[in-house]
Amino acid sequence: MTAKAPKKKAFSRFTLGEAYKQLSLTQLIPWTIDFSPVAPTDAFQLHLERLQAFDTQRSEEGKKLLIDAILIEAIQDFKRLKFWKGANLESDIAHGAADYLLAENRGYLEAPFLCVIEAKKDDFEQGLAQCLVEMQACQWSNRVGDRAIDVFGIVTNGEGWKFYKLDQAGRGYETLLYSISELENILGQLHYIFRQCELHLP
Repeated sequence: MTAKAPKKKAFSRFTLGEAYKQLSLTQLIPWTIDFSPVAPTDAFQLHLERLQAFDTQRSEEGKKLLIDAILIEAIQDFKRLKFWKGANLESDIAHGAADYLLAENRGYLEAPFLCVIEAKKDDFEQGLAQCLVEMQACQWSNRVGDRAIDVFGIVTNGEGWKFYKLDQAGRGYETLLYSISELENILGQLHYIFRQCELHLP
């Protein structure tokens, strides 16, 4: 009788401590991204004004509209990239759906997976726990496809944004929290990350 494979754990079930242990991390390395601020377009400013018709401060779905708008604005210069919302992701030990998964712009989703984004109402600790194990799952999938690359992660509630990197040696990096009041800095850092992601494509 063959032994059953161990059941995979859902990303959402990991606590922050469990996520750190899963990645063999004791702490994250402070990360200062060398970016240039990017001014939002007039069309984006108008879109933000129109989003005031929704509750983007207290409603989780409203916050996701704000996140969508910022990501759409930031990715315009990166035609080789595409976001997949609620995409299935798994590794040898965990599984679930990433709020946003960034991969190559084509008609189907396939590794290399470049960046995951967790959109949490206000729970940055739980968002980080999921983001860490999802970044590890991206690396696992990429290595199965013979693509050993750095993977990026973002945790945001729309108003605040933190950026992460998991390098090929398994080291984790974390930036400070950036507020939407620093929108040019958020867009600049998204541009930096998206540029690195494009460079990782075959």
